[in-house]
Amino acid sequence: MCHSHGLDEPHDHHHGHGHTHSHGHAHGTDDLDPDTAVALDTSIADGELSPSQLSRRSLFRSAGIVGGATALGMVGVTPAMAEGRGRPATTPAAGGGPVRHWLAGDHHIHTQFSSDAMYRVIDQVQHGAAYGLDWMVITDHGGATHARIGVELVNPDIRAARELLPDTLVFQGLEWNIPAAEHGTVFVAPGPNEVSVLKQFETDYDGGVNGWGANTPANEAHALAGITWLGAQIDQRRVDDALFLANHPARQGIDSPHEIRAWRDADPRVAVGFEGAPGHQAAGLPAGFGPGSARGYYGGGPNANSFPGYPLESYRTWGGFDWMTATVGGLWDSLLAEGKPWSISANSDSHVNWGDTSRRPDGSSSDQFNRDGRYGAPVHGGAVNLTAGDFWPGFYSRTHVGSDARSYLAVMKGLRDGRVWVDHGRLVKNVDVSVRVHGSRGPGVPLGSTLQVRYGARLELVIRITAQDQPNWAQFVPELNRVDLIQGMVDPSAADADRDSFVAPETTVVKQWDTSGRTGTFEIVHRLPNAYDPFYVRLRGTDGNRSQPGFLGASIDPEGPAMDVVGDADPWVDLWFYTNPIWVVPTR
Repeated sequence: MCHSHGLDEPHDHHHGHGHTHSHGHAHGTDDLDPDTAVALDTSIADGELSPSQLSRRSLFRSAGIVGGATALGMVGVTPAMAEGRGRPATTPAAGGGPVRHWLAGDHHIHTQFSSDAMYRVIDQVQHGAAYGLDWMVITDHGGATHARIGVELVNPDIRAARELLPDTLVFQGLEWNIPAAEHGTVFVAPGPNEVSVLKQFETDYDGGVNGWGANTPANEAHALAGITWLGAQIDQRRVDDALFLANHPARQGIDSPHEIRAWRDADPRVAVGFEGAPGHQAAGLPAGFGPGSARGYYGGGPNANSFPGYPLESYRTWGGFDWMTATVGGLWDSLLAEGKPWSISANSDSHVNWGDTSRRPDGSSSDQFNRDGRYGAPVHGGAVNLTAGDFWPGFYSRTHVGSDARSYLAVMKGLRDGRVWVDHGRLVKNVDVSVRVHGSRGPGVPLGSTLQVRYGARLELVIRITAQDQPNWAQFVPELNRVDLIQGMVDPSAADADRDSFVAPETTVVKQWDTSGRTGTFEIVHRLPNAYDPFYVRLRGTDGNRSQPGFLGASIDPEGPAMDVVGDADPWVDLWFYTNPIWVVPTR
């Protein structure tokens, strides 16, 4: 690296360049069946339980509910971490060298095997590959029909897509109806048991299949048991890997903070993050040119099933991003401030795509779908669809994963390790971030990592950005006009202080850089505070085309993303990127 520039000065290196759940939030024990209530009562010894009660307690114990803090009488479920099972500590990855590959992908894609979608697997994969994606996850909706036959039916199409496009990594997954909560992506590494593991998981733990939509301690425990079960499949070597990420977490307000923390802590190998930006990004296009709905279909409001602490603005997207991610010092930051990893992603949630001319074939109906487990292949040549709210995979939203190889397991490891940044509209070509000790010659540690340093060490942040020089799929070249540095303090004890906290008041925007007009690959080196206390840093960047003031967040984040207007949110004039954090931990 050239050191002729001053700190904080960018300089150029030109390199030739659906469905809802009932979700009441009463957390008492009056709604529990007697066996569940007894199983949760830790004052009763195992030997005093009936076989059914002991079986129920074993379920809760595997989820971390019994043996640690119980759910009885609490605001939320507080699982204890399982011990002695070879699980990693709930801390970010330590160290790590520079990222070898940044692979763009999408973990939330539907096909004709979803009751509200229509495309073939090959349609989605070919389009995603053409729009620049390296990896994709097929996530048809969990439910009775999918659990009965859909998991098996889609697998041959996924395997065929792998053969037809060998340079594209195509995972099989499903969209889980999380018991007592929203939806989530669950997927496994390809292998001989991918179908059997996913089918058993959906049959045994899907909230829709089993009627576990209501928010009760028992249903929350089922969600944790499902995550724990996925981890057990890794331990038993039925699959090489398995991951879960929550989808559109703030859309209905039913993913409460304590539930998100409980998922994360149930098995941190498996539960690794949530969508920082939902799909359905075309939904806010004005009527006549688009659906005239809400960006991301975030157009609802609080109801009896919503977590009561969430404010009204949480039910909208902000610059296309979920409120939990877009709010500086908000829920995502409250998780990061506990010093535990939690990744973000950006996905298409593609069902039916804006601007397409396809439609379902004649004769397709819900009865036919329920019988056959799939719709017929779409037919083409109809009118241009300007009322659909989705984009093709890769057309607008991308999740970039840093990996050591172009392989399925490397992508999954990169997601788990937090080597992730996301963007909309191809705002930039590449973002690479590291933190290192000032004066060191090494590359520092990358996104998702922890840099452990001596107490008082001098530190610096290194940002390398490659500006966009090619038109995106809306046929213009985006310009990155500003980059913001966000910094927060870390207090591991906060994880147990308030499981329903969604604020991190010490997290703020500490630095902004004007990057307008920058071309090629440029670098910013910034002096961070000396390492006296643990902290983390993360980045966001924008084209600067905000269309309204900062609404309720203006006092703490006056230049942050604006709340998207229902019926008038053109996604192409409001582009952002976000990175995962890097943590710094001083030691004496």
